[in-house]
Amino acid sequence: MNEALAKIAKSKVPEVTLGFWIIKILATTLGETGGDAVTMSLKLGYAVGSLIFIGVFAFAVAAQIRASRFNAPLYWLTIVATTTLGTTMADFADRSLGIGYFGGSSLLLLGLLLALAVWRLSEGTVNVNTVSTPRAEIFYWTTILFSQTLGTALGDWMADSNGLGFEGGALVFSAALVVVAAGYYFTKISRVTLFWTAFVLTRPLGATLGDLLDKPYSLGGLDISRYYASLLLAASIILLVSVLPQRAGQHPAAVTVRD
Repeated sequence: MNEALAKIAKSKVPEVTLGFWIIKILATTLGETGGDAVTMSLKLGYAVGSLIFIGVFAFAVAAQIRASRFNAPLYWLTIVATTTLGTTMADFADRSLGIGYFGGSSLLLLGLLLALAVWRLSEGTVNVNTVSTPRAEIFYWTTILFSQTLGTALGDWMADSNGLGFEGGALVFSAALVVVAAGYYFTKISRVTLFWTAFVLTRPLGATLGDLLDKPYSLGGLDISRYYASLLLAASIILLVSVLPQRAGQHPAAVTVRD
């Protein structure tokens, strides 16, 4: 394989496996507890918390784009940055600006669909395995940020406004993910559509699980310290990233050349 083909043979995002989804759920849960630790436990507020995490997000994405190849620790650091920023931004919109869960979720869904549409018009596909150029990465991380923020708003809406509580909300989103998995194994629904559906749904699942861990007993939570929960989740992610196989997804343009 010549050098030009080798450059496009690998994506800069990981292969989507069961391990990917396990780490993703832990990362989204960490985003909830970590975001709340900064905005609530440290009492910095949603606006200041969002500004802090915007800086972390910008740094992580810039490093991700500058990287010459897939780097598992850097990739998951960037994912965690999107989940924490998504938490604080959604809370700021829903609560500080008074948009509400339904209004916030609707606006964020519109933003997500618009990001996907622009990405597809520009690149011809929203398949994550094509993320191998700086422009594709910008579309990818923008879309992910919208999906993470939307997921936070959906999780809060389901748990708070619909009276399901954190356990009920987690069960609803878990059931939805089972349906998506069934669609993957038993139907011919577009794999790209199923991926993004699952990617969005893991965020509200993580949001409800995070709230279940750190909210007080009076609100239906387990009242675990946000700091302790965040450290435990971060340690679990680091362990899994170190132990589970992490490799770049195969780019559709890759070809196999016989020696």
